[in-house]
Amino acid sequence: MTSTTEPTEPLSVEQLSATTLLRFATAGSVDDGKSTLVGRLLHDSKSILTDQLEAVERASASRGQDTPDLALLTDGLRAEREQGITIDVAYRYFATARRRFILADTPGHVQYTRNMVTGASTADLAVVLVDARNGVIEQTRRHAAVAALLRVPHVVLAVNKMDLVEYKESVFAAIAEEFTAYASELGVPEITAIPISALAGDNVVDASANMDWYGGPTVLEHLETVPVSHDLAHCHARLPVQYVIRPQTAEHPDYRGYAGQIAAGTFRVGESVTVLPSGRTTKVAGIDLLGKPVDIAWTPQSVTLLLEDDIDISRGDLLVPSKDAPPTTQDVEATVCHVADEPLTVGHRVLLKHGTRTVKAIVKDIPSRLTLDDLSLHPHPGRLVANDIGRVKIRTAEPLPLDAYADSRRTGAFILIDPADGTTLTAGMVGESFAAPQPVKDDSDDDGWDF
Repeated sequence: MTSTTEPTEPLSVEQLSATTLLRFATAGSVDDGKSTLVGRLLHDSKSILTDQLEAVERASASRGQDTPDLALLTDGLRAEREQGITIDVAYRYFATARRRFILADTPGHVQYTRNMVTGASTADLAVVLVDARNGVIEQTRRHAAVAALLRVPHVVLAVNKMDLVEYKESVFAAIAEEFTAYASELGVPEITAIPISALAGDNVVDASANMDWYGGPTVLEHLETVPVSHDLAHCHARLPVQYVIRPQTAEHPDYRGYAGQIAAGTFRVGESVTVLPSGRTTKVAGIDLLGKPVDIAWTPQSVTLLLEDDIDISRGDLLVPSKDAPPTTQDVEATVCHVADEPLTVGHRVLLKHGTRTVKAIVKDIPSRLTLDDLSLHPHPGRLVANDIGRVKIRTAEPLPLDAYADSRRTGAFILIDPADGTTLTAGMVGESFAAPQPVKDDSDDDGWDF
């Protein structure tokens, strides 16, 4: 069933501008076939160039393979090709006549689960692969938990290698039922199960003749038609200040602007805004976009705001509408995914990065750790190790304006950083929780922290 159709001409600018954008990530355990699925998707949708395909054919032939190894289209690192596994997140951009796509092919090895967090953090949809011979395993549950934690609105269960189980409907149905029950309990809002063979091309782009019992969409059909409802322009308006612009030229002697990328929402000239965490209020006097004044700007545009009053604003401050300002706090409660080899422990001194602001912080408590097998909460584990998901309580040295992650995936997220070497330790989601942790007795008042 391997397609031999030559790639077609790329879409025109007019065609691209008329299509919507879907960001999606692939995840699964080692050897589940993620890279092969991505390669098949690109190949059969005619989204690769002839010279790229020829390079893959040459590399495959040098290995003694009779057919092109489509996984080589995404496994770009030398170590990935040598080991046959995906190590880093591989981003690919392609388009069909119906939609544009940004695809993040994330690693399946447990050691690189942290990269799945990176790839899925901005995704509208996650494709979780399962080997039909193995069914739902611990890494499958971990990926489902990460997708739920990151509030990915759509999850596709791709039951791969159906050709190796004789395309049996009963095998697919059992896996789909187990995964759907588990992911639903996690709170995943929408789950679509599709039986595929990435190697043979069954139900990836073209419908399979080997599974006439399946009447649903192919993977590409679902990607092209799934609703994309992530209109950040209608969320709470937020502008993390990245840079203060003061050209101090003869032409602009009094110019002072506050530049950054709008994280969410819309800003308008004349609107009352508040600077956080200071709480000072002023009005938007002007908006510069690409060097030209505009009356309105929205996410994800990078802009410079001019304000009516000359008040103290610096990198790390957050500009928000005065009528819609989030509370500031030094006590952060969040669900986190620990991504570093070094454990996160109670009393751990860290840096907390939220938007463009980085502050000192200390881990006050770890109330619970999620057990992936049965979704129970293990109380007071004392530490989180690599790939653990758990609840934490953090005290920061300075107040932070935090949205709930449920309200904003951008301004409700943060990372914890090792102050010694800058290593990212943990990815956190403010207020997120799979279940209410048991009450925690706080015995850490005399631990010596001074903020």
